[in-house]
Amino acid sequence: MPVPVVSENRGDERGALLAYLDAQRGGIRRALHGLTDEQARSRPTVSAFSLAGILKHVAVGERGALATMRGEPFDFEASVKGWEDSLAIRDDETVEELLDLYERVARETEEAVRALPSLDDTFEAPKMPWDEGGPRSWRWGLLHQIEETARHAGHADIIRETIDGKGAFDLVFATGALPEPDWSSFR
Repeated sequence: MPVPVVSENRGDERGALLAYLDAQRGGIRRALHGLTDEQARSRPTVSAFSLAGILKHVAVGERGALATMRGEPFDFEASVKGWEDSLAIRDDETVEELLDLYERVARETEEAVRALPSLDDTFEAPKMPWDEGGPRSWRWGLLHQIEETARHAGHADIIRETIDGKGAFDLVFATGALPEPDWSSFR
């Protein structure tokens, strides 16, 4: 269940996009709530993903996307290696460290977006096997990041439910992201 996103101030498109991105990040963070590192590392489905792996993957992916949007040099082979490495949790990595990394990446993204003169500013998307690349607006980049994060938040929901049966509603209320409503008043 997504949490309600507070409406942006009139004309604050950046604020709206960043709020939706943060709401999706919250779904990933909440999926880890109350789990041990062992549970977070487990792969209870046929997928290669664990919850810790999703967390690391979205942090690495968002940081890589931000580097591209900032115009930093892009190396396809290094990018593929980084993507593959992002799915594996090293023995010396903890969920707490990965949560801290994700928080830092979120701040970097927000600072970069807020510093832009305009969301119409462009960057050069690299050519990929599935996309020709070319100029893209920062608006497009943010929307793409929201899409990627939302996909992985959905994966995290399924994996968490497989671990202990807790769904997104349970976690929203357990973490205090929203107070549990009086359901009887809706009948």
